[in-house]
Amino acid sequence: MAENAPVRGCMIIKPYGYAVWENMQRIFDVRIKEEGVQNAYFPLLIPLEFIAREAQHVEGFAKECAVVTHHRLESDGKGGLRPAAEAKLEEPFVIRPTSETIIGDAMARWVQSYRDLPLKLNQWCNVMRWEMRTRMFLRTSEFLWQEGHNAFETAKEAREDALKMLDAYTDFVEGALAIPVIKGEKTPEERFPGADATYTIEALMQDGKALQAGTSHDLGQNFAKGCQIKFQGRDGKEEYAYTTSWGVSTRLIGALIMTHGDDDGMIMPPRVAPVQVGIIPVLRDDADQDKILAFAKDLKAGLATLGLRADIDTSAARTPDKMWASIKKGIPVRVEIGSKEVDEGMVTSVRRDLGRDSKKTLSRDAFLNEIADVLNAIQENLFARAQERLKAHIVPVKTLVEVEAFFKAEKPGFVKMPTALLSDPAFEAIKKDYGVSARCMPLAEPDSVLVARAY
Repeated sequence: MAENAPVRGCMIIKPYGYAVWENMQRIFDVRIKEEGVQNAYFPLLIPLEFIAREAQHVEGFAKECAVVTHHRLESDGKGGLRPAAEAKLEEPFVIRPTSETIIGDAMARWVQSYRDLPLKLNQWCNVMRWEMRTRMFLRTSEFLWQEGHNAFETAKEAREDALKMLDAYTDFVEGALAIPVIKGEKTPEERFPGADATYTIEALMQDGKALQAGTSHDLGQNFAKGCQIKFQGRDGKEEYAYTTSWGVSTRLIGALIMTHGDDDGMIMPPRVAPVQVGIIPVLRDDADQDKILAFAKDLKAGLATLGLRADIDTSAARTPDKMWASIKKGIPVRVEIGSKEVDEGMVTSVRRDLGRDSKKTLSRDAFLNEIADVLNAIQENLFARAQERLKAHIVPVKTLVEVEAFFKAEKPGFVKMPTALLSDPAFEAIKKDYGVSARCMPLAEPDSVLVARAY
């Protein structure tokens, strides 16, 4: 789905991987527009002065910022190029690590009265954070994401919005990606720089490590004051707006792989699978080739009328290699069509989540009648598997002695401990010694905090 790029820490997303991202965009974009959010686009380059307006914010991102200082190159006299000395910028630009400041600058112009609120904006874009330790999809120097930025009249509206967008992420990740998550609030130490509160959805990967799958931030008036987002209130007095920001990224593709992959490759949840039904013509005799391909095309057309994504593998590869390619890609349902199937008007199919034991043969019409239910069953089965794994790997403890024993034994999963233990100096030592962090305080259990090794 991706490979390393020539640029350090960056990746090239291949067509199959990008198709997954496109499906995620398509599904979630509909969801946020139902909340009254409008898409826009803002510049990649942010004036350094903008970033510096919000002290806490710049402190949190300073070490990850890539900076543009020149606008032209010149020959170095040795056959190479270098930045032209006379082309040095008067003020450097930061390549956006996130867009609160530049979107806040626009909001300051667009918001004049309480009648202009709420203002709800989102952009699908790339960002750059100069990561020291990179990992494909999970933590790269450049990645794709969506970032939402909303402004409100009151603190109550902003807090409700931050939680509402957290619910939107939960619905999306659980419903479309079949990944169960825990909704919670980040501890003050783990909070987004400059936020009053950060809410998160945390997922558990098959290796027992946690993954932050999405965040929603209540920024209070902090960014509004830095960006001068002011409006005339209902009483005629000038007030600062309350803002929120929220985002998910291509990290979710990594979450898909680590949640649903197996030793044979990927298992794609049908709702985001680039190909939901893979059709493999079994061609052994040139004389039968035309009729098999015609049958396959007719089946694909029938699937298209159901709104399903199907593909026929017409490559010159051997049939076993085509089957193996389908398995590795994680195509939810594989269909095999040979001369016998064509002569009898039948379809032989295999579910990727269940393997060869699920192989069965039905008439073409019967297959088309049940395929939507089969895909739903695969989606539900993948979620149920992951949910069972999550539940089995949340271990409640009462003391830091138990916390240390858990991680010393290198057990996988979350430790659920009382929040009071966060302030114990011994907890800092445990975090350092075992490479763990406080992931969140579950909204359903605010007196507890989940601790885990994480990506």
